[in-house]
Amino acid sequence: MAVETKVSREDEFRQAEHEIYPPSPEVVAQANVKDYDAVVKQAREDLAGFWAERASELEWFAPWDKVLDESNKPFYKWFTNAKVNIVYNALDRHMKTWRKNKVALIWEGEKGEQRTFSYFRLWQEVNKFANILKSMGVHKGDRVTIYMGRVPELPMAMLACAKVGAIHSVVYGGFSVEALHTRIMDSESKLVITCDGGFMNGKIVELKKIADEAIQRSPTVENVIVVKRTGHEVNMEAGRDLWLHDLMNLPIASTKCETEVMDAEDPLYLLYTSGTTGTPKAILHTHGGYMVGIHTTLKWVFDLKDEDRWWCAADPGWVTGHSYIVYGPLLCGATSFMYEGAPTFPYPNRWWSLVEKYGITVLYTAPTAIRGLMRFGEAWPNRHDLSSLRLLGSVGEPINPEAWKWYHRVIGKKRCPIMDTWWQTETGMFMITPLPVVPLKPGSGTFPFPGVEAEILNEEGTPVGPDEEGFLVLTRPWPAMLRTIYKDPDRFVRQYWTKYPGKYMTGDSARRDADGYFWIIGRVDDVIKVSGYRLGTAEIESALVSHHTVAEAAAIGLPHEIKGTAIYTYVILRQGSVPSEELAAELRQHVGHELGPIARPEKIEFVTKLPKTRSGKIMRRVLKARAQGLPEGDLSTLEE
Repeated sequence: MAVETKVSREDEFRQAEHEIYPPSPEVVAQANVKDYDAVVKQAREDLAGFWAERASELEWFAPWDKVLDESNKPFYKWFTNAKVNIVYNALDRHMKTWRKNKVALIWEGEKGEQRTFSYFRLWQEVNKFANILKSMGVHKGDRVTIYMGRVPELPMAMLACAKVGAIHSVVYGGFSVEALHTRIMDSESKLVITCDGGFMNGKIVELKKIADEAIQRSPTVENVIVVKRTGHEVNMEAGRDLWLHDLMNLPIASTKCETEVMDAEDPLYLLYTSGTTGTPKAILHTHGGYMVGIHTTLKWVFDLKDEDRWWCAADPGWVTGHSYIVYGPLLCGATSFMYEGAPTFPYPNRWWSLVEKYGITVLYTAPTAIRGLMRFGEAWPNRHDLSSLRLLGSVGEPINPEAWKWYHRVIGKKRCPIMDTWWQTETGMFMITPLPVVPLKPGSGTFPFPGVEAEILNEEGTPVGPDEEGFLVLTRPWPAMLRTIYKDPDRFVRQYWTKYPGKYMTGDSARRDADGYFWIIGRVDDVIKVSGYRLGTAEIESALVSHHTVAEAAAIGLPHEIKGTAIYTYVILRQGSVPSEELAAELRQHVGHELGPIARPEKIEFVTKLPKTRSGKIMRRVLKARAQGLPEGDLSTLEE
């Protein structure tokens, strides 16, 4: 089955190269950027001038000396010595305009509850939250771990941290104990903000219980703030755990709070992403450049207007949520919609009913969600009036042309261009993406964003020809780029900047067609993307080996019809343990407990040996080829 999927997918992408969807005159007429070639030319010829112009659309406490400081490559600095705070631009500055009374956020819970926040009310709530943080001794530079479901208090917590100059580290609410614990320990967080639980597919996700287990082994944590969401009974440890609603009613929670003046290069947040080793790495983003990058990309790519209703259907726990649920829309003064639950609960029309109910104009989601909803056919979306939609978007992994066309035809009714964006936790902002005026090809991210330069290189570092696969690299710095890996600058240089000195190694493979359109193929390192989420093979293997029956394990990603990629694992058992269906189920459950349900393997195959190099490295490409019945390639480095 996997072989057919692989072959048909490749053919599907090749055919899509010759299909072009030009923008309609209506789309061009209202686009924020009409002359695409002119902005690309401007950015290419004067990078600093281009980004200075974009930065001047926002407010700064003090101006920059220099737009881009390249004196200590690859530790680039942007808008040097400028003073700013991203929250001032996301909230405070709107208090001086009519937007003060505009709706900033509309939220619906999985059970149907609704909450709405104007910019003024959101500003007040964030100020109160920020004052609570201060009362708990959270200062500039302190780290705060946030582990929550999709509720409005999650963006409020992030904004409150940034307002007082603290560094937030958001951990996706689908991660389990070990993943949360390692992130709390690495960041040395003094405060954890969580919920009693969350709702997903009609069930309670035990967030507080998981947080308790992780904090038990985290000596740096002094306090825990708990948001009441589900109302079910949870453990509250005296002297450590406090309910947010109680704190919000105390005199300390004043609605007035000065925004901390930050340097443009001061850290804003840490976000952990899977690497090729077992330890997740903390990507560090800063206030100034990140703010300019996400404001510009959201405004241009999704053409946001004051009357829009923007829905980024990701989770705030991932970079997509940081950039384009929390910070980007507020910087643009947009109205955002946030939904707590699953796309198919209680029925497969939940999303389409929400688009109709709230008049969503721009929808941004992942190919996995699109493929998952496609399975239920066209009748479900066709029951709803989706005429409010004017633009669609895709994020997280390459979208296969079949899903792209379904999304365009069934959801967009052939009139909504699809902005297919490629970027990473590390890049902070869209990197390869169309603007609405660019002719589209199903499954292609089209071209680099103005100011971004990308190349596709072979192993030796030479650019490949048209339609040849190679390593995707970025050749010019951009303002929202990661500044370092927290506490590990050597790893930052080694991982991203050494394979091709002076060029940023993305870890993805790609090709460019004869028209210059970029087609992302997938990861080249030992990272598996499941439903758009990055998981390191080493993390999955470590979780398996931590089970008392497992001696050794290997994890690979194989093509999957819905998820894009599924986790397939090989396990060597310890002496005395016997392979069985029951044990395989137990191991899958164990990985889910250690890392979260997203990491649960699709299949566990028991083996007696693994293909390894003479130096002992598992040859995952051989396992992948075997699983799909494909040629195994050069085996000269194989141990036996």
